[in-house]
Amino acid sequence: MKNISKLIMIIFMTFLILPYKGFADSQKIIYKIDVNGEVNKGMYHYIKESIDKANKENADYIIFDIDTYGGRVDSAVDISDAIIEQDIPTVAYINKKAESAGVLISISCDHIYMNNYSTIGSAETIPNTEKNISYWTSQLKAVAEQKGRDTEIVAAMADKDIIIKGLVNKGKLLNLTTKKADEIKFIDGIASSMKKIYTDLNIDNYVQKDADVNMMSIFRNIITSTYIAPLLLSLGFIGMILEILTPGFGIGGIISITGFSLFFLGSIYTGNSTTTTVFVFGIGIVLLVIEAMAPGFGIFGTIGIGSIIFSIIMASNNMLQAFLSILVSLIVSVVALIFILKKLPKRKMYKTLFLDTKLDAEKGYIPSKDNRIYLNKEGITISYLRPSGKIDIDGEILDVITEGIFIKVGEKVKVVKVESNKIIVRHIKEELV
Repeated sequence: MKNISKLIMIIFMTFLILPYKGFADSQKIIYKIDVNGEVNKGMYHYIKESIDKANKENADYIIFDIDTYGGRVDSAVDISDAIIEQDIPTVAYINKKAESAGVLISISCDHIYMNNYSTIGSAETIPNTEKNISYWTSQLKAVAEQKGRDTEIVAAMADKDIIIKGLVNKGKLLNLTTKKADEIKFIDGIASSMKKIYTDLNIDNYVQKDADVNMMSIFRNIITSTYIAPLLLSLGFIGMILEILTPGFGIGGIISITGFSLFFLGSIYTGNSTTTTVFVFGIGIVLLVIEAMAPGFGIFGTIGIGSIIFSIIMASNNMLQAFLSILVSLIVSVVALIFILKKLPKRKMYKTLFLDTKLDAEKGYIPSKDNRIYLNKEGITISYLRPSGKIDIDGEILDVITEGIFIKVGEKVKVVKVESNKIIVRHIKEELV
């Protein structure tokens, strides 16, 4: 009797579990990857790594949540190739906008859905030369043809010379709204949420997994951004200016090394820089340092600046980007230099940069030599004061520092302040009324 009872219980439990087992086996895995911000090499690495992870987890669908103004053409092509190579069905969900490079990413997917009030189009290259437009348009048309989409509509998004009656006139780039894209059957449908997409694809039982955005991906995306590159260059030059103006190695040198290192690291990630590029830049910096130690401005400074400019061009995606990077960094650096030389000494930060610690004898400090004997004495500069340098007072050579200004060799100066071993001088001309 006991055996019969056990058998009945086993049969009962089997029938009870089977539906749930079938439910678990039929559950679809949907892997969601965000495509937000600038399309660059950082985004490519993130998407490629996420696609590989989706494959390892045996995902049934990969959905790309797209909201981008575009970015680099080469990165968009790499991302497109990575998507097309997949055996896993792919879905593009244009949440807000898929402009420029975002167009190629979107049409590379097997399905395209757009949220209400989204847009897709305006995919002209920068610079918009005939060669660039021809290459980019051919890429768009090839992918559109492979995915069964209208090639002329896609081409009109990149080429202003293409006319499509009722859609776009000559001289204009095609940009489709959600309603228009659905009306001409360019997309698979309109979806106010991803759940609507899953319903449309007859996916009833699913689990959605979001691709991880780790700190390395964020860091890589930032330093490869075409908008961040000029700022990193500016940081490098500003730090270099600070280091030249202050004695010893300090915060300026750290800032400079950090800025330049991140700039070239980002360029290496994008595939633009090599060790040769970094070497040329390093030669330029060394030559500028040599020039800074010599009076006047000569061949070392000229070659140094030329080497730096050439290395920046080598590290950029194109001449336009190189020009913008140099222009922005130059403007920011000049503004910073003016601020450092004229404003900084009046602020608290000056104490950090120029060591404002007072070792007064009244407080118990006994310096090796009481420099107060030079107070109000006049001398002649025997080196450039940038702002530190050397002067001659009655045949005695002294290390001094100005109040932040640059003073040439052979100029008269006056000691206006003494703080322990620090002797501060002022150009005598400044005291004339």
